[in-house]
Amino acid sequence: MNLKIGTGNSLRQLLLVAAAVLLPITAISAEGDYSRKGADTCLSCHDDAQTAAVFRSKHAVPSDPNGPFGHGQLQCEACHGPSGDHAGRVRRGQERPPPLRFGSDSDTPVEVQNGLCMNCHNADVGVGWHGNAHDENLACADCHNSHTASDPILATSTQAEVCFECHQQQKSQSLKPYAHPIRQGKMDCSSCHSTHGSDNDMQLARMTVNDTCYQCHAEKRGPYLWEHAPVAEDCGNCHNPHGSNHPGMVELRGPMMCQGCHSQAGHPSIPADNDGLPGASPSMFLLGQNCMNCHNQVHGSNHPSGSRLMR
Repeated sequence: MNLKIGTGNSLRQLLLVAAAVLLPITAISAEGDYSRKGADTCLSCHDDAQTAAVFRSKHAVPSDPNGPFGHGQLQCEACHGPSGDHAGRVRRGQERPPPLRFGSDSDTPVEVQNGLCMNCHNADVGVGWHGNAHDENLACADCHNSHTASDPILATSTQAEVCFECHQQQKSQSLKPYAHPIRQGKMDCSSCHSTHGSDNDMQLARMTVNDTCYQCHAEKRGPYLWEHAPVAEDCGNCHNPHGSNHPGMVELRGPMMCQGCHSQAGHPSIPADNDGLPGASPSMFLLGQNCMNCHNQVHGSNHPSGSRLMR
């Protein structure tokens, strides 16, 4: 529990937290008195466009027997809890009892918010959700908008903007000259990451970085007769998947990146005279140029003479 018990928490909120721990989730929504007219009672005050938008969403489909607005269901109070006290009359100067609210600006504890969502969506998120980094820090409503016909985080063209609200570093990297087509709406964060939880590092959709990359870059998979060791180990050894200032999203341009592992000693690009001593200029095709001018099969080679990844 992350709730700090103090004067800022009402008795109702504390009881809800206790209910989330000690009672089944169905028992939380069964406490208290419900309003007489359901959604009509709510809309008598909450008639703004944001609230009314729920009727264009999947949560308000009357023909869905499992939805909040299905036949015999509790409508708004299926999620926001019994609101008879909230909708009823209060004495002058008395605070109106708040309903359950969702989102980062809500006083309702995250555990209660997510517990109510899991009452219907537990199978959708899977076991990986429970205990992962998002579950521990976020409410479902921090990312999802249930009062809209099209949830922005479920659309490829708008998902990244929701993720970037927290992941600012990745946002800045995606704005660099060479990046995956996220800004163009052709790819989203969930193409690589399992946002509802994963047993893999960085919540990757596949077991490893390479397996994740190979979903699109299958031509780099191999197997190769001559392997380039850092490639087989991790694509991230050379590439920054969220964006780079260099072509191919590599961390550095050649030859600087290559020389992070490969020494220049004994290479033709080192200036030398006819006797092999330093001093004379080497070939104009080697000095200061990219290693890939010659070693162009950096991901591996199947050529019988490709041990140096030159063919």
